[in-house]
Amino acid sequence: MAKKPIGPVRRAFAPWEDPNAIPFIEFRNVTKRFGDFVAVDNLSLSIYEREFHALLGGSGCGKTTMMRMLAGFETPTEGQILLDGQDLAGIPPYKRPVNMMFQSYALFPHMTVEANIAFGLKQDGMPASEIKSRVDEMLRLVKLEPFAKRKPHQLSGGQRQRVALARSLAKRPKVLLLDEPLAALDKKLREETQLELMTLQEDLRMTFLIVTHDQEEAMTVADRISVMDHGHIRQVATPGEIYETPNSRFVAEFIGDINLFSGQISEVNENDARLFCTVLGQHIDIQGAGKVTAGSNAAFAIRPEKVRISLDKPEPSNANVIPGEVWDIAYMGDVSIYHIKIAETETVRAVVANTTRLVERPITWDDKIWLSWDRDAGVILTK
Repeated sequence: MAKKPIGPVRRAFAPWEDPNAIPFIEFRNVTKRFGDFVAVDNLSLSIYEREFHALLGGSGCGKTTMMRMLAGFETPTEGQILLDGQDLAGIPPYKRPVNMMFQSYALFPHMTVEANIAFGLKQDGMPASEIKSRVDEMLRLVKLEPFAKRKPHQLSGGQRQRVALARSLAKRPKVLLLDEPLAALDKKLREETQLELMTLQEDLRMTFLIVTHDQEEAMTVADRISVMDHGHIRQVATPGEIYETPNSRFVAEFIGDINLFSGQISEVNENDARLFCTVLGQHIDIQGAGKVTAGSNAAFAIRPEKVRISLDKPEPSNANVIPGEVWDIAYMGDVSIYHIKIAETETVRAVVANTTRLVERPITWDDKIWLSWDRDAGVILTK
């Protein structure tokens, strides 16, 4: 029986679920050292053909080093990198079937848009008639036909980004590498361009690998995300799985907001468990706790939007209920974020959607309130 997906799924594409699927890109026990510094530490990763994969992590986690090794700009100290079954060791960057779009775009300022796109094709010795046809195709693809004769300084940031994308795609690489490609764009344009990238990748049926530190960007564009930390991959999963079922405190805290309750597993019943939280002075009941052992230390993690807030104590139900006091409120327009004091030094965040313009009795500062959440709303973390 097929595995039930977690979270919205934008396309029926999951070759990693097929045990017979052959990876298109493979990092096999790859290590990269710069002197005494280990940038990538014995790392293995499989990426599949037509996948949009994101390497996500903070500065210095090793994500850009991984991409540069795949492109051929860095050489692994140990291990192998394979592309479509071919070991890339010893193959120079210009002979690899990959192309990289850099954060800076690196456009030639003295060349027109069409000349920038054609540059790599001319370097490869492609006939002039074919170059013109390919450039025209790329201009249509990125919707820049009216700007073909302009130079980079005559374009907006979003247009320059499209020129760089068209130039990267013109040689029809097997893999497109995107190094923080949208970092220079403003928020609205970045969101629009993310959707354009997704559509483009699916239309071209190409493999895209993006490096980013932006969680929202990775969650938006990628089929799967590799969360990286100090040269290691902490979790590889779909955006929904990363968000809803993080495998560690690091991943839970790195992706979005999270409430963590530390304690000890006091009771286990098949797939359910009870965790005694010292700060709360009470038990938390968890449905679908996974493999945990009574007496072990653990943490319960729950996202703020899954926490309900009310002035009246909820009726007994399949839920956990704790008292608190409103400490602060952040009104964000579409949602309000409540910071609830549950102990002298502990607060919990609850997100409430502002679905109506007016409320009869708004919950405000210093109110004594009740927090509640369903037993299956969070996850147990043991590492």
